[in-house]
Amino acid sequence: MTRRKTHRFLQNAESTNVIESGKPIYKTIRGHWRTDYFGNENPIILELACGKGEYTVGLAQAFPNVNFIGVDIKGDRIARGSKAAQTLGLTNVAFLRTDINFLTEFFRTGEVNEIWITFPDPQPRPKQEKHRLTHPRFLATYQKLLVSGGTLHLKTDNPELFAYSLEQVQAAKGTNLQYTTDLYNSPLNEIHLGIKTKYEQIFFDKGFTINYLQCKMGAI
Repeated sequence: MTRRKTHRFLQNAESTNVIESGKPIYKTIRGHWRTDYFGNENPIILELACGKGEYTVGLAQAFPNVNFIGVDIKGDRIARGSKAAQTLGLTNVAFLRTDINFLTEFFRTGEVNEIWITFPDPQPRPKQEKHRLTHPRFLATYQKLLVSGGTLHLKTDNPELFAYSLEQVQAAKGTNLQYTTDLYNSPLNEIHLGIKTKYEQIFFDKGFTINYLQCKMGAI
């Protein structure tokens, strides 16, 4: 492990806005995010596979009366988002370090208002399909966690993943579906407030178009 990663892991251990294994709240937070962490009854929005948390932090700045939680397994990435939120003095931000397969261990049915999936690994090979974050097994989890009428967002530069995701969302009976294969030239562009991840900016600068969809997926 590099010295830089070691420093970031120590930072996570000391940061109150990082929820990870080894901290007491890690085992008790399920169903209690509003009371035990945020101290309010505001809506909760997740960013899955958040990386450095660009969306978590950017949206939290834009919506101070909403609670945002970035979820990722990579501690060194989360540390950067955690530090950015602290530097900005944001109290409506948390980062949960866990595998997305275990979401139901940290959120109860109907506890979440929106979910953002921003530039996930496309897992392009057929044998990787079950790992795609829009695979039916994941969509079923999102339906459980979201409130009735809760919104799912997906952004990706990968056309194959987007076509797959669109098909799966429709099969899962997502409602009020809106989508575009060229976000920055679409009326839907205003939804994401111009926030870009590092890799999104790279793709955008190279001339790639960005695919986006949103739909309602209520709790079941």
